[in-house]
Amino acid sequence: MPRDSDREYFSRSRRAHNGVDPRSRNSRSDSGRKYDDGPSQRGDRGSNYRRTEEARYGYGEEERERERRRDRERYDRDGDHNRDRDRDYHESQRSSRRRSESPHSRSSRPRSRSRSKSPVNKAKPNFGASGLLAAETNTVQSIDGKNSTVLKYNEPPEARKPVLGWRLYVFKGEEQVELLHIQRQSAYLIGRDRLVADIPIEHPSCSKQHAVIQYRLVQEKDEFGGAKGVVKPFIIDLESTNGTHVNDNKIPASRYYELKLNDVIKFGTSNREYVLLHDDAS
Repeated sequence: MPRDSDREYFSRSRRAHNGVDPRSRNSRSDSGRKYDDGPSQRGDRGSNYRRTEEARYGYGEEERERERRRDRERYDRDGDHNRDRDRDYHESQRSSRRRSESPHSRSSRPRSRSRSKSPVNKAKPNFGASGLLAAETNTVQSIDGKNSTVLKYNEPPEARKPVLGWRLYVFKGEEQVELLHIQRQSAYLIGRDRLVADIPIEHPSCSKQHAVIQYRLVQEKDEFGGAKGVVKPFIIDLESTNGTHVNDNKIPASRYYELKLNDVIKFGTSNREYVLLHDDAS
């Protein structure tokens, strides 16, 4: 049987194990209370906390307050900088949109006098004939295709084949060297370029396309005063270097000059004479 002293020892041990001080009579009732250390103890505790913070971080409450003020000022400065940057960005976006607008939309807006620009002198389009089509149609190529020449002359609408049998008698001095029948076509080109010349001449003073004998239908009056069409021979100088002479007279360039029976034609400074005759000449 346990003794009374043993029972008291076991009861104290059980109470100590359950967290109850056996020496305190009101330990259960005091376990939910809050204890106040008093003002003096709270002040000591705050000073001890500040000293602990200063020892841990190296600065106290006043320095932390100064840091907070500096952070607020830095935040305000950054905010102003960001607002300026946003404003510049929006201005650049608006200017880029104005530049990208179409000319039609810009022209529809009223313009102020201060922004008016001086008129720009633009070259007017030239719709005149360039001559390229004529050069293409007047180009004559050799048989092998290696050489080509652009004709300087085009026949007029009144071009006709002659009715009479016209001939050219070629003389060099007193000697007749050649006879040319020139009634088979309406025009005869004379020059040094054998690719296009109908009557080739070799003298170096003559041009490649020197002159043309052209038959033309012209109107003249008959013996009764009426008009009738007659085919007559003409000659035109194609702006040659040394000119064309008829009866020792230089004819004007690029103009038709009427030829008559027994006219003597000379080209350049050549000594050859071309005498014009036809079949009905006696």
